[in-house]
Amino acid sequence: MTTQTPTASASPFNENDLQRLVEFAQLVTSAQDAMSDDMVNRLASTMSEGISLLDRLTRNDGLTHLLREIDRPENQRFIICMSNAFTQASRELATAPPLGGGLGGLLKLISDPGVQEGLRLLAFVGSRMSTSLREVHRRGL
Repeated sequence: MTTQTPTASASPFNENDLQRLVEFAQLVTSAQDAMSDDMVNRLASTMSEGISLLDRLTRNDGLTHLLREIDRPENQRFIICMSNAFTQASRELATAPPLGGGLGGLLKLISDPGVQEGLRLLAFVGSRMSTSLREVHRRGL
């Protein structure tokens, strides 16, 4: 087994590494030349605000919990259904004639099975949210 001893001219970088470093330095210099001081200041300010916002978001336990819940497949399907419903409802409302109002209009609206199911969904969500809020405040979270 032979051992090689490093020579005085040995470098931790090879020629390709140095070439890449030179190209990167040229890229940074070109970017600096192409950007005005105002652009650089705005970019630095935006990056600083973005990092600050990201830091605040990652330390927000409520948002972190919400993101974990949103990641569940059943919640993703619910969000897709909800966004589709908003889109369709917006289109229908834009083209539907205004309701006459009054108790008769309200009774006609409530007689629609879709409206009843929507109210039922809101009742379920309201009930679960009420229970959850009481639990959160009881535990002091």
